[in-house]
Amino acid sequence: MNLKEKVDLGNLPKHIAVIMDGNGRWAKRRGGLRIFGHQNAVKAVRDTVEAAAELGVEYLTLYAFSTENWSRPVEEVSALMTLLVSTIRKETATLNKNNIRLQTVGNTDSLPKACQRELMEAIEITKDNSRMTLVLALSYSGRWDITQAMQRLASEVGHGSIKADEINEAVVANYLSTAGIPDPELLIRTSGEQRISNFLLWQLAYTELYITELLWPDFRREHLYEAILAYQSRERRFGKTSEQITK
Repeated sequence: MNLKEKVDLGNLPKHIAVIMDGNGRWAKRRGGLRIFGHQNAVKAVRDTVEAAAELGVEYLTLYAFSTENWSRPVEEVSALMTLLVSTIRKETATLNKNNIRLQTVGNTDSLPKACQRELMEAIEITKDNSRMTLVLALSYSGRWDITQAMQRLASEVGHGSIKADEINEAVVANYLSTAGIPDPELLIRTSGEQRISNFLLWQLAYTELYITELLWPDFRREHLYEAILAYQSRERRFGKTSEQITK
């Protein structure tokens, strides 16, 4: 029995999030520039997206570019933006063919105009697809997300649209950039780093973490199956006891 056949389709995480880490180290080990690693990461993205959709995962969120990434060398950021534009342009038809809808979260207004145009076009072209939603986190950070939500809520309170004592967790969630998207049940991080790097800070409150030493350009569908199988082997208690869960 192969790994895919071992996956319990009745216990799939509805939403999987991925911190795609290790592109730079992958390139360095091969004597190349960091952008070489980013270029070779496209295959990992394609394989993971296709495998998740085939299994029946409803949402897949990829941490593609953080707000902190803007502080990287100008040459790398410029090359990354160029790669992003070309990749979205090439992959939109494939997303459509596979009935996958594209969405984004993050401060996308900070992206170059060419990136914004390609994103908006791809989102419009794929908006009616229903098999899976692929969410690209671009110019995103968890603290940015919570901050912009608080700013908008404060404005609503100031205008009298909502009272301060009416604000609860559900209200806050509706002001995050992920409004309407369920919280991830599984977070995969490649490269072995033991942190969540300012990603989906609110949304990951009860997410199961799966960390692999594998560098992102080497990640393939078999590794996705391994992560899902690890998730399915765990008991999710949400603060309760095992006895309460099994009753």
